[in-house]
Amino acid sequence: MNTLILAQAQAQAAPQQSIFGMLIPFALMFVVIYFFIIRPQSKKQKEHAAMLNALEINDKVITNSGIIGIVVNIKTDKNIIVLRVDDTSGARIEFQRSAISGKIVNE
Repeated sequence: MNTLILAQAQAQAAPQQSIFGMLIPFALMFVVIYFFIIRPQSKKQKEHAAMLNALEINDKVITNSGIIGIVVNIKTDKNIIVLRVDDTSGARIEFQRSAISGKIVNE
């Protein structure tokens, strides 16, 4: 009987953790995820959108599929960019603006 009373006394003496104490680790994890994953990704998306908006005719670009070409026409109303992919035959291909991966700097 003494052990039962002693066990109850120890259970009552144990400190109860508040809800705020349990939320602190989750808040810290969210802050870490925000600064290491969400923020850099949104910054990269903004830079890519700025690059797409700054494209001009005669810029050399590469697409997501690896095709390299020179911009010959930009159809802003349809979000289409026309690339010349072959200088000898003058072959042209239309791409969605979002398919442009990056701009190639001429050496």
